[in-house]
Amino acid sequence: MMSEGLNPWELVLNASLIVKIVMALLLLASIISWSIMLRKRAELRRARIDADRFEEVFWSGGDLTAMFRAIDQGRRITKGMEAIFESGFREFSRMRQQGGFPSAQLIEGARRGMRVALLKESDRLEHSLSMLATVGSTSPYVGLFGTVWGIMNAFHGLGNVQQATLAMVAPGIAEALIATAMGLFAAIPAVVAYNHFAGDVNKLAIRFDSFMEEFSNILQRQIRA
Repeated sequence: MMSEGLNPWELVLNASLIVKIVMALLLLASIISWSIMLRKRAELRRARIDADRFEEVFWSGGDLTAMFRAIDQGRRITKGMEAIFESGFREFSRMRQQGGFPSAQLIEGARRGMRVALLKESDRLEHSLSMLATVGSTSPYVGLFGTVWGIMNAFHGLGNVQQATLAMVAPGIAEALIATAMGLFAAIPAVVAYNHFAGDVNKLAIRFDSFMEEFSNILQRQIRA
């Protein structure tokens, strides 16, 4: 059982100013990373649901022009697969109405529009992931800095003592090690979440890219029909 003198809360309160600043920074980093994790989890879940819903409508065999008009007249910001479809079909329709473009240029124009939309969607889904990577990679070192500083203070305090004992240095070392523990507490969830979300974003990007190829083939068949 931990003695009253080594109560973690008391060690934090009695820590040196530098160690307190380090702990505050790590706590702030942990709060920010958890808020990003919760928001990103909901965002990626919504992106998967929207993709499923759009694919169900798209592959139901409805008229593509009517589908585009419904999206265009909806006066809302499109996302995900719907945004890729809208951008591609808009460019395809514009070039086809102008006339004079060979089939290859029509398809390339549509693909160019879809590619731009795909890059925007990938960038939107990857937003804030770099912050998780930063927290995961730097927090242990920030905590280690606090630990080193705390240990330096603990041993520096022994310079004015004729006979040093473990009981005298233990509280200082304990407060220093709390900084390392807080660094790991901030870093581990951020690293796990980053890897998980990066995998989800990659799966969605592959899914969007596959849709772009399939939609390009459909447009090619429309031109030949």
